[in-house]
Amino acid sequence: MSSIALTGNAAGAGVFTIASPNSASSFTSTLPAVTGTLLSNKTPGTVLQVVSTTKTNTFSTSSTSYVDVTGLSVSITPSSVTSKILVIVSLSGSETVGWGFQLVRGSTAICIGDSGGGSRMQGTGGMSTRDGNGLNNPSANFLDSPATTSATTYKVQMYTPSANAYLNGTALDVNANYTVRSASTITVMEIAA
Repeated sequence: MSSIALTGNAAGAGVFTIASPNSASSFTSTLPAVTGTLLSNKTPGTVLQVVSTTKTNTFSTSSTSYVDVTGLSVSITPSSVTSKILVIVSLSGSETVGWGFQLVRGSTAICIGDSGGGSRMQGTGGMSTRDGNGLNNPSANFLDSPATTSATTYKVQMYTPSANAYLNGTALDVNANYTVRSASTITVMEIAA
């Protein structure tokens, strides 16, 4: 069995030894081309990193197709191609007709329903209360498998069938204490697989 010994730079530092396994088989371990702490023997289900964004200002759209919500995206760089990414979204919005949203990884919609045919939209979720003074609070949780170690962006897109849809504020936006300005969040967690 062979080994590599590394001596610490500080005075009185110990020796760090990398020893090969005592095995008749050959093994190759490839170090990632990133700066950071190497983890070994990761237990499946362990949270390796968390990235989150909170949007506190308002956003509105009259688009009948999905558009990016400004300021509601996160980027994460998985440490392994086998890692899962848990995406958690909490939204707060209003409309006068209805609105829908979808989760997107890069440019690919994820966690969307099957096509219903006709004019039905596919999406992650949506609301239609037709109350211009009320707020809807849709949310979504999705365990994604991006299969990459490259920086990956997750974001929220919205659409409305007509009129306007509003995020973090009510459609009528009356200056009164029965209306609320709110916040929306997107959080991603790398989960060891």
